[in-house]
Amino acid sequence: MLVPLAVLVAACAPGDREVAPVVLSSPSLVPVAWPATSADYPAASEDKSCDPRESLAPLARLPEPGKAPPGSTVAAIHAKGKLRVGVDQNTMFFASLDRVSKQNVGFDIDMAEAIGLAIFGKPGHVEYLVITQAQRIPVLRDGLVDLVVDTMTITCDRKKQVSFSGNYYDDGQRIMVPRDSSAHEITHLAGKRVCTARMTTSIVTLRDKGAQPYAVDNWTDCLVALQRGEVDAISTTGALLAGLKAQDVDTEVRGPRFTDEPHGMAVPLGQEDFVRFLNRVLADMIEDGRWQALYDRWLATALFDSANPEPGPPETRYRD
Repeated sequence: MLVPLAVLVAACAPGDREVAPVVLSSPSLVPVAWPATSADYPAASEDKSCDPRESLAPLARLPEPGKAPPGSTVAAIHAKGKLRVGVDQNTMFFASLDRVSKQNVGFDIDMAEAIGLAIFGKPGHVEYLVITQAQRIPVLRDGLVDLVVDTMTITCDRKKQVSFSGNYYDDGQRIMVPRDSSAHEITHLAGKRVCTARMTTSIVTLRDKGAQPYAVDNWTDCLVALQRGEVDAISTTGALLAGLKAQDVDTEVRGPRFTDEPHGMAVPLGQEDFVRFLNRVLADMIEDGRWQALYDRWLATALFDSANPEPGPPETRYRD
């Protein structure tokens, strides 16, 4: 399991999302790998047998806070008094640390807070564990969190390791380059150094497209590498690139999407009751306008362009 120098845990008191550092282990890997090695890639597979947008049908209605069925996942979380959520802290607009308030803020954070509110009936019961992209599955497998909300693409391979909610956000991979770059789409980066995060769908796609992946732990490391001239481009989903572009006006996000990536909230494998609960929360948020309000607050202005038009709510196909 890839482990950074340290992670941050945010233990939330009511109205408080401040974070305090806690070291989980000693560093074991250098922060950059170029060329990327096999350890930087998810397990190789061409499994396309599932429908990534298919999920379990939501509950007919949410149970009142504190009245979930005995023995259910939600009842167990309520009994603990906290919902433990794995999030990033380096994805502007989705999950980042506000320098003034010292709180985690963004689209993913507000989604996690909505789940916490549905379970407990009041704010202040969400505890955040800040993780890298590569740690999203391990922290669920090892029982360190109850839920991961971290711009995680739903794939058939990942469905064998964790259980996903329905699609809560649609996106696709693009490229980000300096303004003076001659590269305008992924085909222009064949043989070039392109930065992305370890253990993501993006690194696999870059390899398959003929680029030379430059692997890092966190997306902000990619921005530093681009500014230093160590890479020719950054590539991941358009939303994450928009967050990086907002931190450097001398960059541009270019080209059409060259992948189709539905994103889901992840829970430990087999927790079907929790998946149905999450899907009910998502369905309610779409029906009452809360999803669109969050999108408009965090993402609409940053992401709107001809290749990434303003979307309506994402599509999920339910079974049983």
